[in-house]
Amino acid sequence: MSETSPGDPLLAQAQGLQQQLLEQRKEISSTVVEGSAGGGAVTVSMQADGTVLEVHIDPDAVDSDEIAMLEDLVAAAFRDGLRRCGNAQAAAMAKVGSIALPDDGG
Repeated sequence: MSETSPGDPLLAQAQGLQQQLLEQRKEISSTVVEGSAGGGAVTVSMQADGTVLEVHIDPDAVDSDEIAMLEDLVAAAFRDGLRRCGNAQAAAMAKVGSIALPDDGG
């Protein structure tokens, strides 16, 4: 059984991948997406890591007789924002790629 040494290419590759993952996490947390519903009547701004930054409700969308509809629009905007967060996360992680293991000749 072989042990990894400081000059081991697999170890260096794993460390490089770890660094790439850290960079992508930073990118994800700094990426802002916007979800919306009701033709823009309700918008939600979020970081791609899921942190909600802002909720905006168009005053014309507020009718005291239709609070249930407004609640549905807010929920739909959050779902849209979370979907976009997932897309941004997937795009960032796709940049990392996969580890190519060295051929051990066997």
